[in-house]
Amino acid sequence: MRSTLREIQREYLQKAWSRPPRELEDALPASFKGRAFHFRAFGGDCELHPDQILLNGEPLDTPEGVLIAIYACQTSPEPITLHPLKAFRQFQGGMNYQAAFAQNAERILIPYVPSLQTRQEELIARFNGHPNLDVRRYDFSFTLYPLPKIPLYYLFNLADEEFPPTVTCLFSSNADHFLPVEGLADTAEYTAKKIITLLRGE
Repeated sequence: MRSTLREIQREYLQKAWSRPPRELEDALPASFKGRAFHFRAFGGDCELHPDQILLNGEPLDTPEGVLIAIYACQTSPEPITLHPLKAFRQFQGGMNYQAAFAQNAERILIPYVPSLQTRQEELIARFNGHPNLDVRRYDFSFTLYPLPKIPLYYLFNLADEEFPPTVTCLFSSNADHFLPVEGLADTAEYTAKKIITLLRGE
């Protein structure tokens, strides 16, 4: 499995590195040093080399590594348009993955809503995010950046006497300009898994 992922990753890396270096540096965005592009990804320090991706100094032969390589191929210098926000199903082709997205990116986090509220500052710092101070109809809200141009805008409600907790994950309106739609779903899924791992202290 890992060897297959490594080969897929290398194919995308080859395409990414065929771009002019300054273009790729601006598009990611990243800093170029030591023959690699450096930026934050999935809560860690990422190095994009011509033949591999390192996260926190370790080779990333995982689905997240493939997503980073795809992102490096597709992303552009276009700025993020955070508002108006988009639900995943609003992207062209999003309905095809909506059920899996709702389960793997949103519902999977519902048991952790109280911990998410308590540890939101830690998560925001790790994912270069920010609190969403303009939100009124939810108990708390923040945005995380698993990739530099893929903000995940979360809305949370705590449980009360009438309703269970809820989790909603929204995207910037032009998120599909930086990753294909299925890549957006995967990014949200692996971010949720990373969040859970951090909350559990694993």
